[in-house]
Amino acid sequence: MKITSDDETLAENKVLILYVLDQANKPLTNDVLYKIVLAAVNMNYFYFQQFLLDLTNNKYIEYFNNGIHTIYKITTLGKNVLELTEDILPGILKLQIDTELTTAKTESAVIAEFTPRSENNYVVTCKILENNECCFELKAIAPSREQAKKIVSNWENNFNEIYGKILSLLTQDQ
Repeated sequence: MKITSDDETLAENKVLILYVLDQANKPLTNDVLYKIVLAAVNMNYFYFQQFLLDLTNNKYIEYFNNGIHTIYKITTLGKNVLELTEDILPGILKLQIDTELTTAKTESAVIAEFTPRSENNYVVTCKILENNECCFELKAIAPSREQAKKIVSNWENNFNEIYGKILSLLTQDQ
């Protein structure tokens, strides 16, 4: 694929990236996003990075650094654009992306659970698994079931930001 290829191909590749981020239902690292896109289309890595930059500049996606990786997620504006343009993606591409996302979900996972130790004492465990290997684990004691549930919910919904803050605190100079 050439970066100077026709506008339809360029648009299709950008919509494909939006589609992946939307269907993933969670932020994705640059590497995971590229791997999923590459499973559907043969895309040069440098063109892929240019597409990400264009999508970011147009505020269709946003990114943040969690201390280790750059993480991308689709914005509300990006979801609106995707809704209007998704029809340009061939069904076979969507199927390939959906299949790859299912595979990727088994390779990485975010886990949060709590177990009671007593009526007013719960152990909350928060984990991140990459390639079925635990790369981060945090255990905390919660004084109530409600607080344990809140920790679990916050971890599941905001793990990238929380993980990034924890790593930042652990690596800063004192």
